[in-house]
Amino acid sequence: MKVKWLTMTLAAALPLVGGGCAAVVVGGAVAAAGVGTYAYVNGEMKGTEAVSLDRAWTASQSAMKDLEFPITNKAKDALQAELTARTSADKRILIKLKKMSDGATEIRIRVGTFGDESASQLILDKIKSHF
Repeated sequence: MKVKWLTMTLAAALPLVGGGCAAVVVGGAVAAAGVGTYAYVNGEMKGTEAVSLDRAWTASQSAMKDLEFPITNKAKDALQAELTARTSADKRILIKLKKMSDGATEIRIRVGTFGDESASQLILDKIKSHF
C-alpha cells in the first residue's frame, strides 16, 4: 500500500517540478520498491530478488530437483542464466535469470506456451525457499 501511495504521490507531483529530475525520482522509487515484488504479465512471472546471480542459479536448480521437474537444458555466464525443465505433463518450464547488480537478480518464469500463473508461483516460492 505504501509503494502505491508513494508512486501516486510522486506522479501527482510531476507537473509541479521540472520534468527531467522528477522522472529520475519516480524511476528510482519504483526500482527500489521492485526488489522482492513480482508481477504476472503475458504468461510470465517476473521480478527481482536481492540475491546474486550465482545464488539464484543454484536455488533454481535445487527447486527443479525438489519439484521433480527434470532439467533438459541449462546455460549460464557472468551476466545471465537460462534453465529449461519439463513437467510430468510435458509442459516446458523456462527460468531466465539476469544479473542486475552484484546483489540483485531478475527472475522470469514461464510455464507452458501461454503461461500458468499458479505453477509459476509454486516454482517461484520453491526457488525463494533456497535463498
